[in-house]
Amino acid sequence: MPLALFALAIGAFGIGTTEFVIMGLLPDVADQFGVSIPTAGYLVSGYAIGVFLGAPLMTILGTRVPRKRMLMLLMGLFIVGNALSAAAPVFAVMLAGRVVASLAHGAFFGIGAVVASSLVAPEKQARALATMFTGLTVANVLGVPLGTLVGQHLGWRFTFFVVAGLGVVGLLGVAKLVPEMERPEGVHVRHELAALGNVQVLLAMAMTVLGFGGVFAAVTYITPMMTEVTGYSDSALTWLLVLFGLGMVGGNLVGGRFADKSVMRMLYASLGALALVLALFTVTAHDKIAAAVTLALIGGLGFATVPPLQKRVLDQASGAPTLASAVNIGAFNLGNALAAWLGGLVIDAGHGYTSANWVGAALAGSALLLALLSSGLERQSGGGRVVADGRTEPAGEAAAQPATNR
Repeated sequence: MPLALFALAIGAFGIGTTEFVIMGLLPDVADQFGVSIPTAGYLVSGYAIGVFLGAPLMTILGTRVPRKRMLMLLMGLFIVGNALSAAAPVFAVMLAGRVVASLAHGAFFGIGAVVASSLVAPEKQARALATMFTGLTVANVLGVPLGTLVGQHLGWRFTFFVVAGLGVVGLLGVAKLVPEMERPEGVHVRHELAALGNVQVLLAMAMTVLGFGGVFAAVTYITPMMTEVTGYSDSALTWLLVLFGLGMVGGNLVGGRFADKSVMRMLYASLGALALVLALFTVTAHDKIAAAVTLALIGGLGFATVPPLQKRVLDQASGAPTLASAVNIGAFNLGNALAAWLGGLVIDAGHGYTSANWVGAALAGSALLLALLSSGLERQSGGGRVVADGRTEPAGEAAAQPATNR
């Protein structure tokens, strides 16, 4: 894998850390600013909304900017946002800093995915995507726990200054290692928007919302599930989340390797297994060892869907992939929010914390059905894809193009 992919992975590590580390620091932030925990929770929801809205907005604004330069600008935005959060004198300023940082999230991963796939041969593109997303998964294993630990001992402001420093490292890595890439000729905003109208692109994004949403239906309520149902102590949650994160790292790498052989077969296998494991979690959550193993499997199977889902979008919008790629990153966050809400509904209805696992299984199963539908439609149409002028071309024509032109 080219060294440029590791520069993208460093940026992904910083972004993944800032997205999730706030959850472990909410009580300290709330106490500092004199707000309630639910109010401090706006720092989480505000970030998620910023990712969902910022992904298409920043991508459209950057259509006339070469991709390397745009990645550098996004990392600069990320640095400013985290530095603003770290130095915020009042809660509103910190919230603004979180939103500023979130605007870089979706577009960085979206544009970064296009860049990553263009750096390697077509048969290695899913592995290239997995390499970049490894930074996000490792953030959950190392960045978030360490950031939380640092924040608890040195103050939450120090954590966000460190994250801003990670952004500086990512910016320098992109500047040094990512090659200059000219903006593709003849591709404009209307071409990028046309790609979003492709049924196959929309189906892939719907798979993203439902499939990865299945993971968050369970994980959002993992703390009360593990303590009140499984019987773990509060102190055990850290290593349980590390176990979940290790599963994410492994699943991401496996998903990338096998998606290079067959994207759709990888989606069938990972989504089907994910639905099954989430359903079993309603039973295994009552046993400590079985629950820990299941949690690792959920992390692994959940992130095994990420490289094939992102590659599916890139393949189906091959002539104008940047906006579709970025919007698909927003779709992950939309799925997280939708799943957390649905899981909360069934729990509030009195069905217990494990009922959220049934919601997750239903979401993942629905994504599998969409994958089967997508394949059926593709066979009927001969595998057409959107190209730069909004027309479709046979799948073989796009696949035959050199990687550097995609």
